[in-house]
Amino acid sequence: MSRLKKLRNYINEQLDQIKDKDERTSAIVHLYGVSLAATILAKKRGLDPELASMAGMLHDLYAYKSGSYDDHAHRGADLAREILDELKLTDEAETDMLCSAIYHHDDKLVTDGEMDELLKDADVISHCLNDPSKKIKEKEQVRFDNLTKELGM
Repeated sequence: MSRLKKLRNYINEQLDQIKDKDERTSAIVHLYGVSLAATILAKKRGLDPELASMAGMLHDLYAYKSGSYDDHAHRGADLAREILDELKLTDEAETDMLCSAIYHHDDKLVTDGEMDELLKDADVISHCLNDPSKKIKEKEQVRFDNLTKELGM
């Protein structure tokens, strides 16, 4: 079984514990959507698609488990490290890279490392394209405009 499949199985078990059906559905749609967008961007940018997909699966898990978005990126990085250490899916450098991306993913106006930027962009793709009728957040507009150019949309 691939590392990604093992991680998804673990995350699915966590999401199954969310009692509210709409919240659980929202969590599944968002985490899998960001994971897919991250895979596509990784392929395009020459980064590791499996690790990018793993970052997408983990990035908001803390918020969904806790029910709070307060400092969710930073706390989510800590949770991701615990999960990756428990499941022994990544080496130390990979864990550090994934946790950095999760830690920084909410800082849409700041530029960070390659995987950090990829996760931010995948999150923006999900936010902006999952429901095109919603207004794009001001902090995501420039990033979304750059993505549409990069992807030829």
